[in-house]
Amino acid sequence: MARHLQHSSALLAAVLAGVVALSFPAPSTAKLALDYYQKTCPRVVDIVTQVVTNKQIANPTTGAGTLRLFFHDCFVGGCDASILISSGAFSRAERDADINLSLPGDGFDVVVRAKTQLEIQCPGVVSCADILALATRDLVTMLGGPFYHVRLGRKDALASKADTVEGHLPRPNMTVSQMISIFAAKGFTVQEMVALSGAHTVGFSHCKEFANRIYNYNNGGPNAFDPSISPEFAKALQKACANYINDATISTFNDIMTPGKFDNMYFKNLAGGLGLLASDQILMSDWRTRPFVELYAANNTAFFNDFVHAMEKLSVYGVKTGRNGEVRRRCDNFNN
Repeated sequence: MARHLQHSSALLAAVLAGVVALSFPAPSTAKLALDYYQKTCPRVVDIVTQVVTNKQIANPTTGAGTLRLFFHDCFVGGCDASILISSGAFSRAERDADINLSLPGDGFDVVVRAKTQLEIQCPGVVSCADILALATRDLVTMLGGPFYHVRLGRKDALASKADTVEGHLPRPNMTVSQMISIFAAKGFTVQEMVALSGAHTVGFSHCKEFANRIYNYNNGGPNAFDPSISPEFAKALQKACANYINDATISTFNDIMTPGKFDNMYFKNLAGGLGLLASDQILMSDWRTRPFVELYAANNTAFFNDFVHAMEKLSVYGVKTGRNGEVRRRCDNFNN
């Protein structure tokens, strides 16, 4: 009986997800194409790849930082480089919303470097949004992840406001239902959400983002930790993060096993209680997400295939084309 109810709930959730997805307008991708710059800037892909390669070699945290930057850009108003705009004297841009303050500078820097080179080769032609999308793809593959196609022709946003960010990005303390709701509102399924969460196989998180899991958990005392964490892992984190209140920059890798490699170790870690953020580990305990965690932990190819599908879908979410955007001369400022 319980199993029957569970399957009925799953079916209902799937139907509702479909309804939600259908109720939102499809992204305006008609003008996007793989060869969009073939006549106007034929070397765009090569130039971005060269800049990205040099930056990643010099600063190995660039890949994870850029991937996170891309996600934070796309999920707030679409993939339109609105995250790159600097705040002005009278306006706070997206990058200064509290959830974006920890975005690594390397992600911003690699886009600026690529934009500088492209402005020399073909001024006023390639958008910052396209550069960010290409740089993200190149960095994922450099880290050992799968190659996927990036259609080009995005325009850059004409607005960027910090007060539009809240509610569009998942937070470390959210429930699975809350995260599913955020992704469903943008037309993404539960499986696509789990596949995209696999991006946490690279990068790091600051101790303050998971401190409530390793110190005084449920008011159980200074060293009480979340029982879903491996005890050895919890004690190691307590030691590593001991001074996090005085030093907000203290952090640790999301994936302690293969931190610099894009692979399915993130999912294997969840099965062993080695998920760093609560929003990571909870994917293993919820019946809606656990089957996909187990699938990807057992099958790296399945993870890569589904990640490619989800990233290609994400990269065209809410894109601006035509007069709905512009090609910025500088990625951190609007043209006017």
